[in-house]
Formats: sequence, structure tokens, C-alpha cells
Amino acid sequence: MSKTCLECGEKIMGREDKKFCSDGCRNAYNNKINKDSTNYMRNINNKLRKNYRILVELNVDGKSKTTKTKLMSKGFDFGFFTSILNTNTGNTYYFVYDQGYRLLEHDYYMLVKNER
Repeated sequence: MSKTCLECGEKIMGREDKKFCSDGCRNAYNNKINKDSTNYMRNINNKLRKNYRILVELNVDGKSKTTKTKLMSKGFDFGFFTSILNTNTGNTYYFVYDQGYRLLEHDYYMLVKNER
């Protein structure tokens, strides 16, 4: 029984479990499968990536403090985060993947990294 490449349909030679005729076809297939399907998704993912890069840049040591002005000057968008953590002490942390922040007094923010 001959198998064909999932990307281009060419006949596959080699191992029995092979799905693609070349690395190029494998990459093209996976890029199509994993691409953002709409502009809406792409825009949200870009905002999350930007927020994440800003938090990483400002939180080198894993725990630090910054101002709202500094975050906003770098383009941080407080409307985009991936999860919320409410602690037993009543604090609310907003996370962008493993980088988190919480509002302190006088427009200061505590930045943290979740080490899970």
C-alpha cells in the first residue's frame, strides 16, 4: 500500500509511519494548521504577545515594581490578559501567561512571574 504526502499528494518513500514527502511539506502543512484563522484572533494574539514582552522586559528579577505610566508608555494594554488569580489575602493578579501584575497604591504595579 503506498501512502501520499498530506501536503502535496506526492507518493511517500521511506518509513511506514511517514506522513510527508519532505521537511518543506511538513512545515507548510503545520504552518497552515497552526495559523490564526481570523484577523480578530491574530490581533488579540499580537496584543497578548506585546503585553508579555513588556512584562518580561520590566520584570527581569521575577518580582518588581513599576508605574502605570511606564507600562502605558511602552504600549501595554490592560484589557488583554490570559488569566486572573484571586489570592486568599484578597489580592487580584492579572496574568499574561506566566507574567503577572497587580495594582498597588498610587498607580504602582507589582510585577511577578509564576514559577509553576
